[in-house]
Amino acid sequence: MKKIVVMIALCAAIWACKKGNEFLEEEAVFVGFVQPSNFPAPAYDFSRNPITKEGFELGRKLFYEPRLSRNNSIACGSCHIQSAAFTHHGHDVSHGIDDRLGTRNPMPVMNMAWQKEFFWDGGVYDLDFSPVNAIHSEVEMDETLTNVLVKLRARPEYPPLFKKAFGTEEITDALFLKALSQFMLMATSSNSKYDQVMRKEGGATFTSSENRGYLFFQKNCSNCHSEPLFTDLSYRNNGIRPNASDDQGRAIVTGNSNDAYKFKVPSLRNLSFTAPYTHDGRYLTVSRMLDHYRRDVIDLPTLDPVFRREDGSRGIPMSEQEKADLMDFLKTLEDPSFLSNPLLSEPFGSNFIVN
Repeated sequence: MKKIVVMIALCAAIWACKKGNEFLEEEAVFVGFVQPSNFPAPAYDFSRNPITKEGFELGRKLFYEPRLSRNNSIACGSCHIQSAAFTHHGHDVSHGIDDRLGTRNPMPVMNMAWQKEFFWDGGVYDLDFSPVNAIHSEVEMDETLTNVLVKLRARPEYPPLFKKAFGTEEITDALFLKALSQFMLMATSSNSKYDQVMRKEGGATFTSSENRGYLFFQKNCSNCHSEPLFTDLSYRNNGIRPNASDDQGRAIVTGNSNDAYKFKVPSLRNLSFTAPYTHDGRYLTVSRMLDHYRRDVIDLPTLDPVFRREDGSRGIPMSEQEKADLMDFLKTLEDPSFLSNPLLSEPFGSNFIVN
């Protein structure tokens, strides 16, 4: 009798969990792309790829589709995890197919609509083409776009989904990439405490420590991490010591030695969740990252001028109290609604291992 009661309780728990997920799916109402009032105009040209409910839902399914990889084990969502602001939590560099390791830390899929170039070196100039890098990479998905489309065409669920999204059951590379872009474009993080303060919503205000940190940030950090995206989208050498692979950063793309060791300025939004930090993930905590600017900036020919001080030293002068205040301010950039938005979550019932 006791075993029967336990089994009934277990079944009820499973049913409740399933119903809970269904409830979340129903509550996650699609309203399309919304321009945050405190953000600039997007850089993406929506006229060539208008976001629709059907296109977004297809892109969401594809983002979590492991058939994009050679052995059907790795999806975009494997390395871009929502609870980590769509970064690869716990890995200093990308960890892909067959446990292969890349050379760089995956950047977050966040506020992509405001970017014109992608990845640490800016080697891709169109969001629509960005998934191709991961699909073709030997250390990430190790597949070809041609093979991906063959696999999708063989699945009975996909032609009707493409029909609903784009008016045709034909699965082409252009439509496949547009659907993925529609999902990524919807990954907007704009509802942090900082945003609420800036928009004067609900009487939100900074604490004394957060306000001191904000003033310090404006004076010492905003040249690179400009508001409200908290990146100016430029490429800079911030005095990180070159790693063993001697990654030349932006210079790999431009072929210009003046771009050596310059990497894209990352956004500070949701910083607490995007560890580890820098292009190679060498720093595990925000505190250690700030200490780099306090004492570890090394001199290189392409070091950004903002890190050179008049007395000949390098970095950003910062007391322990200023560091603590700055860390308090940076926490106001956390956006829990983005990290848990059910619209961006893996569709219920999806599986990362398929036949």
